[in-house]
Amino acid sequence: MNIAEHRKAIDRLDGQIVRLLNERTRHVLAIGNIKLAAGEEIYAPHRERSVLERICKLNAGPMTSEQLRAVYREIMSSALALEKTMTIAYLGPEATFTHQAAIRKFGASLRYASQKTIADVFTEVSKGRADYGVVPVENSTEGVVTHTLDMFVDSDLKIVSQIVLPVQQCLLSNTPRPKILKLYAHPQSLAQCRGWIQNHLPRAEIIETSSNARSAELAARERDAAAVAGVLAAEKYGLEILEQDIQDNAANATRFLVLGRQCSPPTGDDRTSLMISVHDKVGALHEAIAAFRRYRINMTKIESRPSKRKAWEYFFFIDCQGHARDAKVARAIQLLGAHCNFVKVLGSYPNAD
Repeated sequence: MNIAEHRKAIDRLDGQIVRLLNERTRHVLAIGNIKLAAGEEIYAPHRERSVLERICKLNAGPMTSEQLRAVYREIMSSALALEKTMTIAYLGPEATFTHQAAIRKFGASLRYASQKTIADVFTEVSKGRADYGVVPVENSTEGVVTHTLDMFVDSDLKIVSQIVLPVQQCLLSNTPRPKILKLYAHPQSLAQCRGWIQNHLPRAEIIETSSNARSAELAARERDAAAVAGVLAAEKYGLEILEQDIQDNAANATRFLVLGRQCSPPTGDDRTSLMISVHDKVGALHEAIAAFRRYRINMTKIESRPSKRKAWEYFFFIDCQGHARDAKVARAIQLLGAHCNFVKVLGSYPNAD
């Protein structure tokens, strides 16, 4: 086939794709109407996961599965936007990694509302001004985001999904690297890139900022200045990406939580997050978490935080494999109650890809 024949075939296929996309969307809208009438949540993380897994199994190339997932992310995002005017609150400002994670999860068709603090994200979802919220909870290099954990103590919101975003730190500037005299960076980004900065910008004045987006904004205003930030910030503030992947740890990733009001049903590959408080006695924590060993449940994380209600009283945040509705997990949670003075299920949700 020559170029003209290939283009004619593409035009024919585009017509079929448009027709099929609209047919698919009509089915999605019908399901949405049924859900709204029943008072159910429109967004279903378990269904999203199954669709993406199924289309990847059907994929014979040449598109990669990651490329196909990105296409379907936008197809599902546009359908969600047609079903209901949805708002996603996230820890801002715009063009941060949290914003990038939110778009990666929900696509570009929904409304995004930047919030100044993690507490503001919780409030927006709790009061119904946002349908879902996205907040960071831990970084593979720098550890847990304690303020996110603390917010769950008094919140009734549930963790309905999670996002694991590989963190690609970049050097952004409209100035050639040898002429950079000032570097703006958020403290966490600075910690993740300290080795690279010392080796490649040893004479640059380092100025800490409140966010990656703020770093990019300031760098865009000044000559001889640069910023450590992500690709989204480069696009928003018109900066060139001088260097990519300048983080010291190539496996650097941040985990984000999606906050909502209803947990999704089991998918067969889930994680459950819990918060407990144990009695003030020797061996109390050991006795409590023995429930996971008894039922052969993999406990993947435990973090302690001061309760802020009584001196030397702590809450323990636990992640384990499985869904709270799974028989073994349910029995383990019940046994936890016998050894704890407080047990709260924060959510069960599909494991991140």
